[in-house]
Amino acid sequence: MFAQCRDPIWGRDDFSPCFEQDYLQTIFPVAVCSVSVIYLLIQLYFAATTSKYYHAYRVLDDPVSETEEDQFDRDEDLALHATNTISTLAVTKPRGQVTVVVLEEAAVLAQLGVHVAVLMTNAWGRHGKIAAIANIAVWAYIATLASLRLLFSSTSKFSFPRLWYHTAFIYGFQWVFGVLLFRSAIIHPRSSVHQRLMIGDFALVSLLFLIALCSRKGNKAVELEYEGDIAPAREPIASIFSLATFSWVDSIVWTGYKKTYELSDVWNLPSKDKAATVIANYRQVKRTSSLAFHLLKHFKRGLLIQAGWAAISGLLTFAPTLLLRAILEYIEKPDLTPKNAAWFYVILLFVSGSLSALADGQALWIGRKICIRLRAVIIGEIYAKALKRRAAATTDKVLGEEEKKQEEQDEEPKGLKRIMTFGKKMKKEATKGPKKEVAAKPASDAQVTTGAIINLMAVDAYKVSEICAYLHFLWASTPVQVVVAVFLLYRILGYSSIAGIGMMVVLLPINMYVAKQFARIQKLILAATDARIHTTNEVLTNIRIIKFFAWEQRFIGLVNEKRYVELKHLRRRYILWAVAATIWSGSPVLITFLSFLVYTNVEHKALIPSVAFTALSLFQILRIPLDQLADMVAHVQESRVSVDRIEEYLLEPETEKYSQLVTHRKDEGGQPIIGFKNGTFSWGGKDMADQAAADAFKLMELSLKFSVGKLNVVVGPTGSGKTSLLMGLLGEMTKLKGDVYLPGGGSREDLTPDPSTGLTESVAYCAQQAWLVNGTVKDNIVFASDWDQKRYEDVIDACSLKRDIEILDAGDETIVGEKGVTLSGGQKQRISLARALYSKARHVLLDDVLSAVDSHTAKWIFDYALHGHLMANRTCILVTHNVGLCLPHADFAVALENGRVVAQGTAADVISSGKLTEDLTKSQSTSRGTSKPPSGTPSEASGAEVDEPANVTLNGTTDAKKTPASNSQEEKKAEGGVKLSIIMLYLKAMGPWYYWLGATFAFVAAQISSVSTNLWIRTWANAYADKGYATMGNHHRSPITHVPTLSGMGTCLNSGTCSWNIPFLAQSESQSFSYNTLQTTFDGSKPDVDSVYFLSVYAVLGLIFMLITFLREGFLFGGSLAASRRVHERLIQKVTHAKFRFFDQTPLGQLMNRFSKDIESVDQEVAPVAIGVVHCFASIVTTVILISIITPAFLIAASFISVLYFLIGRFYINSSRDLKRLESVNRSPLYQQFGETLSGMTTIRAYGDERRFIRENLTKINTQHRPFIYLWAANRWLAFRVDIVGALVAFFAGAFVVLSVGRIDAGAAGLALTYAVTFTENVLWFVRLYSANEQNMNSVERVKEYLDVDQEAPSQIPESRPPSNWPSKGSVEFIEYSTRYRTDFDLVLSNLTFKILPGEKVGVVGRTGAGKSSMALALFRALEAEKGKILIDGIDVGTIGLHDLRENIVMVPQDPTLFTGTIRSNLDPFSIFTDEEIYTVLREVNLISTLSRPTSGIGTPTESTPPRAIEIPKPTTGAVTADVNASYSAATTNPGSILANRGWERGETQDDTIVVMPNGEISNQDDTALQAAMEPNNKNPFRNLNSIVSESGSNLSQGQRQLLCLARALLKAPKVLLMDEATASIDYATDSKIQETIRKIKNTTITIAHRLQTIIDYDKVLVLDKGEVIQYGDPYDLIREDGSFRAMCETTGEIDALTKTAQTAHEARNTASVHDG
Repeated sequence: MFAQCRDPIWGRDDFSPCFEQDYLQTIFPVAVCSVSVIYLLIQLYFAATTSKYYHAYRVLDDPVSETEEDQFDRDEDLALHATNTISTLAVTKPRGQVTVVVLEEAAVLAQLGVHVAVLMTNAWGRHGKIAAIANIAVWAYIATLASLRLLFSSTSKFSFPRLWYHTAFIYGFQWVFGVLLFRSAIIHPRSSVHQRLMIGDFALVSLLFLIALCSRKGNKAVELEYEGDIAPAREPIASIFSLATFSWVDSIVWTGYKKTYELSDVWNLPSKDKAATVIANYRQVKRTSSLAFHLLKHFKRGLLIQAGWAAISGLLTFAPTLLLRAILEYIEKPDLTPKNAAWFYVILLFVSGSLSALADGQALWIGRKICIRLRAVIIGEIYAKALKRRAAATTDKVLGEEEKKQEEQDEEPKGLKRIMTFGKKMKKEATKGPKKEVAAKPASDAQVTTGAIINLMAVDAYKVSEICAYLHFLWASTPVQVVVAVFLLYRILGYSSIAGIGMMVVLLPINMYVAKQFARIQKLILAATDARIHTTNEVLTNIRIIKFFAWEQRFIGLVNEKRYVELKHLRRRYILWAVAATIWSGSPVLITFLSFLVYTNVEHKALIPSVAFTALSLFQILRIPLDQLADMVAHVQESRVSVDRIEEYLLEPETEKYSQLVTHRKDEGGQPIIGFKNGTFSWGGKDMADQAAADAFKLMELSLKFSVGKLNVVVGPTGSGKTSLLMGLLGEMTKLKGDVYLPGGGSREDLTPDPSTGLTESVAYCAQQAWLVNGTVKDNIVFASDWDQKRYEDVIDACSLKRDIEILDAGDETIVGEKGVTLSGGQKQRISLARALYSKARHVLLDDVLSAVDSHTAKWIFDYALHGHLMANRTCILVTHNVGLCLPHADFAVALENGRVVAQGTAADVISSGKLTEDLTKSQSTSRGTSKPPSGTPSEASGAEVDEPANVTLNGTTDAKKTPASNSQEEKKAEGGVKLSIIMLYLKAMGPWYYWLGATFAFVAAQISSVSTNLWIRTWANAYADKGYATMGNHHRSPITHVPTLSGMGTCLNSGTCSWNIPFLAQSESQSFSYNTLQTTFDGSKPDVDSVYFLSVYAVLGLIFMLITFLREGFLFGGSLAASRRVHERLIQKVTHAKFRFFDQTPLGQLMNRFSKDIESVDQEVAPVAIGVVHCFASIVTTVILISIITPAFLIAASFISVLYFLIGRFYINSSRDLKRLESVNRSPLYQQFGETLSGMTTIRAYGDERRFIRENLTKINTQHRPFIYLWAANRWLAFRVDIVGALVAFFAGAFVVLSVGRIDAGAAGLALTYAVTFTENVLWFVRLYSANEQNMNSVERVKEYLDVDQEAPSQIPESRPPSNWPSKGSVEFIEYSTRYRTDFDLVLSNLTFKILPGEKVGVVGRTGAGKSSMALALFRALEAEKGKILIDGIDVGTIGLHDLRENIVMVPQDPTLFTGTIRSNLDPFSIFTDEEIYTVLREVNLISTLSRPTSGIGTPTESTPPRAIEIPKPTTGAVTADVNASYSAATTNPGSILANRGWERGETQDDTIVVMPNGEISNQDDTALQAAMEPNNKNPFRNLNSIVSESGSNLSQGQRQLLCLARALLKAPKVLLMDEATASIDYATDSKIQETIRKIKNTTITIAHRLQTIIDYDKVLVLDKGEVIQYGDPYDLIREDGSFRAMCETTGEIDALTKTAQTAHEARNTASVHDG
């Protein structure tokens, strides 16, 4: 009967003939072919459908009427399919593409012939007819396929490379069947004809299989992409064999071995793995389900293939165990099994090892490929989202906290914090919004620039993508392993196995619980890390102000507080881990205990060695998947947390820019319309019920039409909403009603220039705080427009940048550094202006571009840039305080106040309306000072040597000019091996010597206790053996010993705690040499071995083992935590106390990379891996010792194999370490670009340049993935080779045992084989962990790099501390003072000598680069004296500690620097002052009006238009003394009203607030929230000290920030006050009031100023040039004599007004001194 074999399938040494014929020759081959046929039909069906409907479908997909909202999505898509300029495609054909197919066809036909011959000769016997016919059918089918392939490859008309896969698979299967049949034909030939035909058949199948293995997939031509000088990927052109063995990686490993790997040596990614392709594919399906499922769906194909490989590998886990058992059976009873069967097993041992290596390798490699695609998708999505974020100051959000707070959340829009770098009046943070603990957790808010988004990209994207590399363990290999192990255990132990397995099931929920806890703690750790990174980022961003105020320790304290929380969670995680590890290591002991208890005491069977050790081995194998299950579930939970965080971020509201702007509207003259129609805009959301949105700053009722092609000027006091007006015009504010018109709004790459003017209908925008990209000066100006040499030179000239570019080290190739740190503020602003001028945009929006330049340069820029030929035909909308210079030339002007237009029309109309704060006769003024930046604009005339670096940047110029930009910003990477000093650094950080003594003890004890449990089982089993028990039917039971498998050590990486009993499991048999003499009967009576005694000792040993494990973990993690704490502590101390110069040279991205990723490695990775290395090493040593005791001969094989291992490891370590370093280094640019984009988002959107940034982001992702994927390729290369060598070990050991049969007993043989197998495991993990450890040490190494930075002078010098009241008088004296920025730079100050008397007010002026800021730095010792000294009150500042110096004199820097927190925490971080003192200071700087008490006011309507509420003090003394009109004019000149937010405290003061509506009626307080929202006036945030200040003060206007910084300085009531351009962003009227305040204060004031008006009435003026004093004296004297001071006054064009003011002040001083006299 066909296919119904009665005999067992396997006889003594071969398959039964029935099985061979019916199955191997008939059913299997036919089945394979039929699968192929079905699959082929499916493929053809799909091929047909796609081609037929494909084009029709495309047309539908692309509707013509595109709405504006899709604009950004279009940009994204186009960015992905960008025209790639640098890459070229080359098609490579496989060698002998056609010849190979011809050869193949010939072989197939020959095969067909052979099988016809078989049928004719009836060589397979009388039952063989069916088989022969089936074979002819099979080969006929194959011949058809081969002929089709031949046809396709010889003509180019059709091609269907997929056919190749069919033939290749069939060859593979046929070869496997062929091998088995061939073997039986050799041992049991039916006849010589039979044997010959089989040999012929086998030879041909092998040839075909070989051809398939040696050709590349599909045997087709492949397109290789050459991008620049990067070599293309080799993977697509590798042959099947090379892919399976990773031989295509050889050259990577070899290159890495020969030289240090550089990025240029790393191959490109295959084109289908490049970010653009991956993301484009991903975006073709719209997301309907949650992100996690959507991703799984998208990657399902790869994951399924991976699962297939993993399942195969899971099955193969058991092969060694079963084969060893069979070999040992042969040795026990050589007469029962023929020798050739034994050899068959030995060969299978090698084959199964190789196959399992192959399956593992493929599963993990596919995982890695999915990993980079997944990461590309996630980072790409996060980045695209970042470009679409709303620019709104809404309350912070903690990612991952949403679910908990859902119910409160219903009414609140989840806006994100704004990420703008320019800060206008953004919305006041609602302290009452239903947001979670805003105060407690300001840090992990989704506040993009810093913490959260970068963390999403750095940590979360990484975590999610990592999971895919391991996911297959969870849902493919684990289930397979569990099922097989349970089945085998049942076969060996019978019912007793149920006890053990039951125990495992019971332990599962415990493991699950532990995993859940892990996920919870991980969430907390992530939130804590977000918080710490946020704080660290803020400290490092504002490091200069922190140093000037000597606040380092306080801020380090803040960071450490956050770090403390993080470490607390880490500690919980570690404790949990130790408990889990104890459970995991103890469970096998428990399980074995239960099983053996039942086996001996319930079933009363004898526990002989063969049963005992087989069972142990299987339990060990079963334990691994279960452990991994817990571990994997924990990982999956963690990444689920991350996916949810990412998803929550992706669902946030996006900018409404594209839906708000009306872009194509034209007026009657055919010109585009720019302006507003009845527009009301807010910085809050649209939801007016929300307090926060209602309080937000608003622009009300705007109706404006700017004149196209002309100059339009926007003026108004500080904080009146000028920047907001531009933002509203750009569509960045929330539109509550009305329309906004602005051309552009699309991508600038789509626009074609107008032939007559060469301009495009688009927008160029220049933010108040210049935004620069970290590239060269030239890149920033050209900004990826077309290069035009002449235009470029004109632009440079018009922006008066010529001189600056000459000064810079490398001219226009100088790298500007992150946020432009290497440039002065004036330079940054002019480069930003140059970018707008150079662009082809027809409409230019400029936000206060004249603020950071001196008057001379301001005039130059106004004449040549804003009025020059570069502005011809272009609309310019200019926000400015420099009314005198700009307004008279404007075609159209707008005056704003408090968010409303108070005047508009021609310049004359606006001037005559009387709404301007300046009286224009007086205000033919110099340019205003800066909005953000620092001093100066190099101008043609200025002969500066060194431009003053911004933000007190310590940068100078080297003598070697114009060398190509040497980029001090390049991140360094170490080369060669990890230095011992680094490992020592970490070990020392873990603990002192006695800690290490304890740790060593715990380790040794753990090893010993692990050995002892197994030794005890051996003793126990031997007790039975000695009593003479043996198995019944000994033939099938034999002392199988423990054979762990790859995953056996798998647990060391995962849990860091392998129970290292592996090598010791089988010492047993060394004594039981007496097998052959054992009687094989078992007399059913109760065995006389005291099983209770053995069991109880075993239990005790098990408990001790668990305890010691717990101790060991405790030691390890205690040390690891200590190291984490110490390393971070030292890092933050060293970095904050580094010299200023360090921060100018080091981009924030690199610093943050250290604080985020590297510290995370130190926290979580280093220790467990390092321990793993120690463990594996110990196991290897133990193994070698044990084997050499039993079978000395094995040492020969072992030494040969060790050499192989050594070579493999040696090659691998070098390349792997270099690739890992490259990967770390290439992470920084990605972070940095993220940070940059987030801060310049508005600018990028205004220019319509999103596409280019997306492309750059994709390039950076690819650059990071290149080293990453090849690092893993090298890793798989290593693993595969180690596995094969391991299989060789097993093979040799087996061969060696089989050869010496009879001379060696089964026990010893079992031991030798067991060890041979485990040995390879340990070696593999040792090499792997060793290199992982090298890579982790790379993090420690990178941290150490910053532990060695140059430190500033000590903060206190005990022996020379100044008196406690110093400086009591405040005289400042420079004596022959000289200094330079770096030893190789020129002097920036040379021989300064001057004296400032106590209480004098001195102004410091000079052209850009004259050394003004350097002088300020010198006073604070940011620069140390080269010669000479500075005395303050007679004490040489060079001799006292920095802390003492900086705490006692105060600087108000150019850059207003604020911290996240409240107004109070910014003014008084140490909580030293009372509220009253703080309010006094706020009044001094006019942030709240002098009239207002901090309590509530009473509103009265005013006569002036428009009606507005004015505050009047409570009439306590009867009559109201304030004249209402006076208070109206106060509203414009004094920032109490101006600061944007004058008006009505709702809810923040007592309940008697009354709101006056525009119609003058008093509104009911219970009126609808909407009415409150439409309140005519914006609120003044400064009246409540708890008003929130968002990150870097972005919710206040630039001027408000400067005033707040000034207030912070005045609060300290300093004796010496240094103001560096401190009032540059403030309108003139407010400035003059502040100057009055400063004059009243009895202290020494040194003011560095661009506005001569500011300092013309000071006591003295110091004129600097080229670092030397030119003039010093009374301004009235200086202005009358010819000299550079007079020249400066003349360039402003207001010499008369200045002289008059100086004279008045001079006379006033003289009279005062007469009175005093």
